[in-house]
Amino acid sequence: MPNRLAASTSPYLQQHRDNPVDWYEWGAEAFAAARERDVPLLISVGYAACHWCHVMAHESFEDATTAAFMNQHFVCIKVDREERPDVDAIYMEATQAMTGHGGWPMTVVATPDGDPFFCGTYFPPRPVSGMPSFPQVLASLAAAWTTRRGEVDQSASGIREALGAQVRGELPAAGVLDEALLADVASTLRRSYDAARGGFGGAPKFPPSMLLEWLLRRAARTGEPEALAMASSTLEAMARGGMYDQLGGGFARYSVDAGWVVPHFEKMLYDNALLLRVYAHWWRLTRSPLAHRVVTETADWLLRELRTPEGGFASALDADSVPAGDPDGHPHEGAFYVWTPEQLVEVLGDDDAAWAAGTFDVTAAGTFEEGASVLQLLRDPTDADGAPDPERWADVRRRLAEAREARPRPARDDKVIAAWNGLAIAALADAGALLERADWVDAAVGAAALLERHVTRDGDVVRLARASRDGVVGAAAGVLEDYADVAEGLLALYSATGDEAYVVRAGELLDEVLARFSEAGAAAGGGTGFYDTAVDETDAVLARIRRPRDVADGPTPSGQAAAAGALVTYAALTGSLRHREAAEGALTEPLLVARRYPRAAGWALATAEALLDGPREVAVVGDPADPATRELVRAAVSSPAPGAVLAFGPPRESASTDDAATRHRVGLLDDRPLVAGRPTAYVCRGFVCERPTTDPTDLARQLAS
Repeated sequence: MPNRLAASTSPYLQQHRDNPVDWYEWGAEAFAAARERDVPLLISVGYAACHWCHVMAHESFEDATTAAFMNQHFVCIKVDREERPDVDAIYMEATQAMTGHGGWPMTVVATPDGDPFFCGTYFPPRPVSGMPSFPQVLASLAAAWTTRRGEVDQSASGIREALGAQVRGELPAAGVLDEALLADVASTLRRSYDAARGGFGGAPKFPPSMLLEWLLRRAARTGEPEALAMASSTLEAMARGGMYDQLGGGFARYSVDAGWVVPHFEKMLYDNALLLRVYAHWWRLTRSPLAHRVVTETADWLLRELRTPEGGFASALDADSVPAGDPDGHPHEGAFYVWTPEQLVEVLGDDDAAWAAGTFDVTAAGTFEEGASVLQLLRDPTDADGAPDPERWADVRRRLAEAREARPRPARDDKVIAAWNGLAIAALADAGALLERADWVDAAVGAAALLERHVTRDGDVVRLARASRDGVVGAAAGVLEDYADVAEGLLALYSATGDEAYVVRAGELLDEVLARFSEAGAAAGGGTGFYDTAVDETDAVLARIRRPRDVADGPTPSGQAAAAGALVTYAALTGSLRHREAAEGALTEPLLVARRYPRAAGWALATAEALLDGPREVAVVGDPADPATRELVRAAVSSPAPGAVLAFGPPRESASTDDAATRHRVGLLDDRPLVAGRPTAYVCRGFVCERPTTDPTDLARQLAS
C-alpha cells in the first residue's frame, strides 16, 4: 500500500510512496507523532536526480526488515531538499559540523523537537570499507535513545546552541568595495587555477558558473588578460569534455575527475541556466564559434527537454536510466549517454564509426565503466587531410542522436522551482536578445507567466511560493533565492522585451526582500544583509535552532548575492537610491568571504564588478518598431560592459506624482527627448551622462570606453 507520500507534489517524495517505510512529510503531523510516541525523528533528505539517494532507497528503504525497524523506533520524515532548502540548510550545516563533510542522501536523527543529535550521509546495507551498516546505525541510535536518554538530550541541546551561535566575524567598514579588493581576490583565485585543464582545484570539478561570469565582467571592465584567459580556457574545456552532452546539448552536474572527462550524469536546470548565460556572455565578448554552438544547443535543449506543458522548466533529468537490452531492467548511471566502439559501428557502419571514434575519443578501453566511453570533442572535426569537416560531423551527430533516442530515457523531475526558473528566464532573455532568437525570449515569457501562479497577494504583502508541479502550486514558502532570482529574470526579460510590467513585478518582489528578509527591516532600507527565510515564514522548528542565513554560493548564487545583483539592476532602471544602498549592504558579507574563498562568492564578485563599472545605464528612446530604434538596442545588447542595464521605449516625461502607481516606474526613460526627431540613445555612468547619440557605432564606442 502507498504510504503518506502518495499525496505529495514532490517527484522525489513520490519515488518513495511505495516504500514499506511509514514516511511522513516535514510538518506538524510528524513532530506530534514523535512526541506522542516519545521516539526520535529520522530525517532523510535528498532529491529526485540524486544517484546515491536511489541506491540507499533500493538497499534500505525498500527492504522490509529495515523498514520495520525504522517504523518501530523512529518517526521517519522524507524531505526534498529542492522544495525545502531551509530544512536542508540547517541540517546540512549540522552534518558538516559533526562529520566534516556533507552531501546527499543526508541522514539526520533528531529529538521530537527537531534538535539533531546524529548526522550522516549514505550508509550501506552491510558494513563495508570501515563504514557501519544502516541497520547497525539504527540499532545503536535506538538503544541510545532508550538507555542513555540524558546523554542524547544533552548532546542535542549542545548542538542546537552551537548552530544557533552565529559567528559572523568583524564586518568590513562601509566603502570596502573598490578595485584593490577585487584585484586581491583575483590574485588569490589564480593560485587555485588549473592551467593545464581549466577550472579551479582538483577532482571533482564543478562548473564555476558565477565565478566565470565575474572573470568575464572583469576582463571587459579592466582588460585584464589573465581574467579572460582563465574564463576562456575553462569554458572551452567544459564544452569539449564529457560534462557537455556532445549530441544533445546541455551540461551534466559535475566532472568526477580533474579533466572534465567523466561526469556525474544528472542534468540540473540551475546549472544549465547559469551556464547558458555565461556562454552567451563569453560569445558576446569574444565571438567564439564554440560559445555560439554551446549557447544554441543548450538553449534548444532547455526548450526541448525541460519545458513543461504549463510553460515552466522542470528541475532535472536523472543520472540513471535502464541500459538498452538490459534483461534485469536495473537503472545504471550514464546508460543513456555512453558508447562503445561496437555500438558506433552498429549505428554508423565501419568507416563513419572509425571516424566518430577518433572525433569523440571513443576507445576500446573506454573512459567510463565496462569499456564504454563518454563522448568528448577534444578537437574540431576534420577530414583525412586535416581540413574542417562540419558536414560529416553534423550527419554523424544526427544519426547517433536518433539512435540514442531509442534508448530508455532518464527520468525527469517535473517540479518547477521558482528560483531556478528565474535563472532560466534571465538566461533565455539574455541569450535570445543577443543571438536574436525570439523563440527563446518567448519561452522566457511563458515561464514568467507560469511563475505568476506562484504569487499570492495578502493585502500589501506579496508572497511567492517555492515550487509547483503540473500547474499545482505547493505549500512551501519561497526563500530569499526565489524572490531574488525571479526578480533577476523579470528584469532581464524587461530589457529583452521593453514590457515595463516586468519591472513592476520585480519591484514588488524586491520590496518584500527589503521588508521581510532584511536584518533591519524596510525602515532601514535593507540593513547589511538578508536572511534566507522571511521573518513571518521561518519554520518554527528551524527557528529553535536558528534562522537560516547562508552568504556563500553553492551550485547557485547565494540568496544574499542574488538579491544584491537584482537590487543593483532595479536601482539603475528606476533611480532608487534605497535599493542601491541595500545592494551594497548585502555585498558586505559575501565579499568578506571572497577574500579567502573566491569560489564561494562568484556572484557577489560579478555584482561588485558591475557596481565599480557604474553599472552603465543605457536608455534608448524611440518607437520600438522603428528599425533605427532596433539598431540602437542591438548595439546596447552587444556591449560587454559589466552589468549594463538597458531600457527602451517611446520618449516620455517624468511622472508628476510619487505614489504607488509610479513606484516601480522605469525612471531611466524619463525626460529623454529624441535628437533631430530620430531614435536616440543615452549612456550614463556614475551619475554622469555621455552626449546623446543616434548612431549605433557611436553608442558601441561609448559603451566600450
